[in-house]
Amino acid sequence: MKRLADSPANSSFSDSFEAAFAAGVKACNFQASPLQRIEDPWLEPYQIELWLKRDDLLHPIISGNKWRKLKYALRHALALGCDTLISMGGAYSNHLHALAFAGSQFNLNTQAFVRGELVSPLNPTLQDLHDWGMQLEFVSRSEYRQLRLYQDWNALPKLQAGHYWLPEGGAGTYAQQGVAELLDEITLKFDSLCVACGTGATLAGLLTKKPSSAKVIGFAALKNAGFLNSDVARMSANAEGNDWEINHAYHFGGFAEVNDELLMFMHRFETLTSIALDPLYTGKMLFGVYDLIAQGYFKKGQRIIAIHTGGLQGRRSGILAQCGSGGV
Repeated sequence: MKRLADSPANSSFSDSFEAAFAAGVKACNFQASPLQRIEDPWLEPYQIELWLKRDDLLHPIISGNKWRKLKYALRHALALGCDTLISMGGAYSNHLHALAFAGSQFNLNTQAFVRGELVSPLNPTLQDLHDWGMQLEFVSRSEYRQLRLYQDWNALPKLQAGHYWLPEGGAGTYAQQGVAELLDEITLKFDSLCVACGTGATLAGLLTKKPSSAKVIGFAALKNAGFLNSDVARMSANAEGNDWEINHAYHFGGFAEVNDELLMFMHRFETLTSIALDPLYTGKMLFGVYDLIAQGYFKKGQRIIAIHTGGLQGRRSGILAQCGSGGV
């Protein structure tokens, strides 16, 4: 398959795609991602400092690790002269939601394989994708699992010229490059860095730049997600050693599963901080952080930075009202 980038370098083309990338970034109008200390009286007896990296504030739609994972993949696609981005996700996928909007801002066509059957009317997330021009194709769970095998931008079978494949969640080398930039923005010394794990791409990216004195802890959002350990090790050359781990104890029964205990925790946290959490990733991760603090996992005097990875599509699914607490 011949791509423009396979040809000898052309300075005018280079200037053109750089200008297109810069124009797309400008159109998105990204904001700062501050580091906010969580002022919670509950933490005081444990003498633990908890900070939250507010990547949810980067953008109202392409927030958190969604933008960081897409940033350099978009640039690569433009450098190749591609005009269409193709990816995969569930019916409330934060990644697809961000990708569809990014496509509309960067003047790129978007297509997606969506796990499950077409249900009419479309849910709010899928309706957004449709409104932003994304072409949707619904696939069975077995077909979806097959798509997970294709990890490189050109690995999807029968990929047409000008098309660019993004694996589930936007995972890949370019995703790690974008995620790693998050650590450049943190000047505060810390002992532990905590993040939710879906595909493990964000954790792998963080390992490429984390301080040698700090530990990175991922919190699996999926049940039976032991594969994440090997996936992260495969994605990151810096995954050797014991300065990182994935905790599998806080998935609450599996992806998109919640209970009253989690929802009550989220309600308290949101009431205290005015920070909205999603129940699939960041909510579960922060529940795990608090529980580990209570267990004495972290030493007194330690500073923890947790990453709010944005992406609040899970709040639109009705999941918050499923339990007896009535949601948050």
